[in-house]
Amino acid sequence: MPLLLRNLTLSLGESDELLPDRIAAKFSLRRAELLSWVVVRKGIDARKKPRIKFVYTVLFSLADETGFLAKHGHDPDLELSEERLRPIFPRLPAGKRIVIVGTGPAGLFAALRLAEYGHAPTVLERGRPLEERVRDVQAFWSRGILDPESNVQFGEGGAGTFSDGKLTTRVRDANIGYVLEKLVEFGAPEEILCLAKPHIGTDRLRGVVNGIRRHLEGRGAVFRFRQKLTGLVAGGARLAGVVINDRHEEPCDALVLAPGHSARDTYEMLLQAGVMLERKPFAVGVRVEHPQELINTIQYGLASHPQLPPADYGLAWNDPHTGRSVYSFCMCPGGVVVAGTSEPGGVVINGMSRYLRNSPYANSALVVTVGAGDFAGDSPLAGVEFQRLYERKAFDAGGGDYRAPAQNLMDFLDGKESLAVSSTYRPGVRKTDLSLVLPAFATAALRDGIRCFDRKMRGFMTAEATLIGVETRTSAPVRIVRGENLQSVSLAGLYPTGEGAGYAGGIMSAALDGIRVADAIVRQLMTQ
Repeated sequence: MPLLLRNLTLSLGESDELLPDRIAAKFSLRRAELLSWVVVRKGIDARKKPRIKFVYTVLFSLADETGFLAKHGHDPDLELSEERLRPIFPRLPAGKRIVIVGTGPAGLFAALRLAEYGHAPTVLERGRPLEERVRDVQAFWSRGILDPESNVQFGEGGAGTFSDGKLTTRVRDANIGYVLEKLVEFGAPEEILCLAKPHIGTDRLRGVVNGIRRHLEGRGAVFRFRQKLTGLVAGGARLAGVVINDRHEEPCDALVLAPGHSARDTYEMLLQAGVMLERKPFAVGVRVEHPQELINTIQYGLASHPQLPPADYGLAWNDPHTGRSVYSFCMCPGGVVVAGTSEPGGVVINGMSRYLRNSPYANSALVVTVGAGDFAGDSPLAGVEFQRLYERKAFDAGGGDYRAPAQNLMDFLDGKESLAVSSTYRPGVRKTDLSLVLPAFATAALRDGIRCFDRKMRGFMTAEATLIGVETRTSAPVRIVRGENLQSVSLAGLYPTGEGAGYAGGIMSAALDGIRVADAIVRQLMTQ
């Protein structure tokens, strides 16, 4: 059984190839005694900038591991590694019909997991296949031509396809390694298996999505695009089928509903069908754009270094008077700001990075928490209407052509009009007083929060930064209520899944929820 060693460090300028020498030196071994070694985790320690260190966890093996442990087993950073065993997947009985709605990470990983059980699901996607979707998105960004069914939110791969491709999660789940290994199998860089903050990038992620679809189709799965879920067929309190595009019925024994956080018409259909929904807190705000070298200097004490990735950050502040949180979200080092609109007449902001993160700018959402007390009325969809209100305000303030309202950060803090603004955002920006397109409480909280952030990251508050509005799609404003068996509490056989159902936030947690739901479906169908 191999040995695991944590907290092995190298300095800037030192190569990973020195790691076996460091292991040998630490334990007074000859390098030749190491039979094998592999990095399983790599992080950055920037606490003593600019003396940056890389911190490694390394797996290595020796001929006499028992004797080695008898001598060095007291070391707190050393332990025997637990070998991960591949799960055993029983075969799902033939004749079961499972439909998956949505091809984001929740839907795709539900399909991959079902394939492990020998099942070939039918996968429905309201948007276009990836190649066509990319063209539609580019047409919107360059010419303002919006396709409400094929955009940054809808289409093969889900909203994460136009993002930074982050793979971090706060969820603890035994399937995290399984997800990462699957992503590598379908084209993600192998480094995601060991980096402390792995990411794929929007460009590499598209190839991964294509690889997953080709694999699933090879296993018999059927993908059908431009197929929107418009109704449910029920037999009593159990799902019997789905209605597609208002005209075609498809029978099914189980429905994995992974619609994404912007499927507002799907929420409306579910509410009309009597499916229990509830309002869910989310956050609204703006996106801030800084020069990347400025963020590097703040975080590393260095403007750049060939061994260091573009620096990121995570900031949070809680207003002691209102209880609201202000925090950074979806930070994109070396990225660009993009339009994430999915409905006509609204402006929605998002951030995106390529794998190399080689844009000269860094951007991040700066958002303020909102909850039920901020919404008008008591409808489960009141949060949706809250989002729409401020997206339309931003659309009007931007000139009605999908340009986004923007303001110099210092001018926003001082309540002054900006003389000029610039941003990587496409289709473009228009200088505006952002307090006119945000809730008053969000403006006040952001001004206080940004000043607090500058105390944590000196230089964050600068005239070199631009704020762009509005950021409203931080997470689903609705939760499709499910029970402990992961089925809807209103309709057996309906499995709400992923971020759009209110049970995940980001690529990794959505993928993990898709796996969890697929396992639950199999357990249920095996007993019928």
